[in-house]
This record gives sequence, C-alpha cells and structure tokens, in this order.
Amino acid sequence: MVTQINRPTSPVVSRRGAESGGARPRSGRRVAGSVVYHLLMTMSAFVWLVPLFWMLSMSLSKDEALRINASSLIPTEFTLENFRNAFAISLVGRWFLNSVIVTVSTTVLTVALCAMAGYAFAQVPFRGRAALYALVLAGLMVPFEAVFIPLFTMFADADQHNTYHALILPRLASALGVFVMTQFFSKVPKEYSEAAMVDGAGRWTVFLRIMLPLARPALLALAIIVFVWTWNDYLWPLVSVSDREMLTITPGLASLKLQWSNAQNLGSIMARGVVGAAPVLIAFLLFQRHLIRGITLSSGEK
Repeated sequence: MVTQINRPTSPVVSRRGAESGGARPRSGRRVAGSVVYHLLMTMSAFVWLVPLFWMLSMSLSKDEALRINASSLIPTEFTLENFRNAFAISLVGRWFLNSVIVTVSTTVLTVALCAMAGYAFAQVPFRGRAALYALVLAGLMVPFEAVFIPLFTMFADADQHNTYHALILPRLASALGVFVMTQFFSKVPKEYSEAAMVDGAGRWTVFLRIMLPLARPALLALAIIVFVWTWNDYLWPLVSVSDREMLTITPGLASLKLQWSNAQNLGSIMARGVVGAAPVLIAFLLFQRHLIRGITLSSGEK
C-alpha cells in the first residue's frame, strides 16, 4: 500500500500566483483608464476645434450659399474670393503687416533682454541681487492694465503715439520672461562657467557660446509665449493708436463694426478672422514640443 504524501504548497509559488492573478484586473483598469482619458481628451479637442473648422468653412464658401445655410462644417460652393476681398477692400493687409513687425520685434527683443537678465540673476554674483530679483518678481502681481495711464502719459509727452515704438517698447520688460530664464540658468552647473573662465573666456563669451545654446528650449518656449501675447494684444494698441493705418490685426478686425443679423458678407468676415488667427495657430503647432520641453526644464524637472 502506497501512502500519498501531500506536500505543502510553497509560499513563494502561491504569492506569484496571487500576483499574476491580480495583475490582470490591474492591467484591465489601466487600459480602461487610458481609454476614458483619451476619449475625454478627444471630446475636448473636438469642442475646441469646431469653431475653428466652422470659421474656416465659412471663409471658403460663397456668401450666397451662406445666406441659405451657414451651419455646415464643409464648405459649400468653394471659393477663395473671400480672402482676396479681405485684403483688397479693407486695411487688413496693412494691419497684418503691422502685427508682423510689432510681434517679431517684441519677441526678439524680449527674449534677448530676459535671457541676459536671467543669466545675471542666476550665474553672476553681485550686491543686492536677491532684493532686485524680488522686485522683478513683484512685477508679476501688477496687471499690465494698471500702468496704462502712466504709459500713455509718457508716450504722449514724447510724442510717440501712432508709432511702432509705442507698440513695441511697453512689452519688452517681461517679469515672467525673467523668471523663466532665471529658473533655467539656475539649473545649469556653475562649473561650466568657471571652467570656461579659467580658459580665458569672459562673461559675454560664456553667455553667448555656452549658456545660450544650452537654453534653446527655454528660449523657444518664452518666444512662443511672447509671440502669442503680442499678436493677440488688443487693449494697448487700441489705447495708443488713433490712426487706423497703425492698428494691429486684433483691434483692426474689432474696429469693423457691423450688425451680424444683417451681415451680407459673412464669408469675407470669416476670412479676416482666419487671417488674424492663422499665425498663432501655425506657431503653436510647429513649436508645441519645444514649448512643453522648455517649460518643463525651466521648472527644474528632467
């Protein structure tokens, strides 16, 4: 007679079996959570994109067709005449050129000044640095609208209204830009600067040849932010400019007052809106990866 001996189950095997058995529900929850997340993001993107597609569809449709049906997301009776009329009939072309000049100049100068200030605050020791940096950060708490009257008075005394100087100079002092660049340069090891200076490099050489190439993601992120803010700026050009030819695209389009219920040229109106919004959308789509990377690096994350 053979006696069967029941061997105890190894606790290691039992634990592995339990873990493998519990991994499936956990994996299923992850998949379900990912599906829900992507569905919500897709719905949010769709809600955000619908007005843009609608505006583009109307800009590519004839006005006669829009009087019958203006709610289609697909152009009816396709035409490019609305874009030709947008530049030919009004001052949209001049306003667009003004926006390009003001936005590009403001972006380049702001990024350059903020990069130099950020490098100085982060890498160059000098007396009163902490107090001065705190004063700069205090500027983040002051809304731009709060200094409109002093700015308006200053440019009026200098007889600079209705000029590009009045549209560019007030935006150059960006406390946010200084903060972003200071945060980035503070994460760069000081040994880089010290090694270069031991080899005979000066402060400008270190800044231009070492720090700026390292700061490319932060510079691009700041450039995109400044570009979008300047292009969409409405209130200061409206206050500073009284000559219609010196308006930028945002207040210029807003100056074309009309009764929407009686509008007969919806296609042309939407074409002007597309012209005004296109540069910002294109810039964001082209450089969105650099924007996210630059903000991440400036926050100190790797």
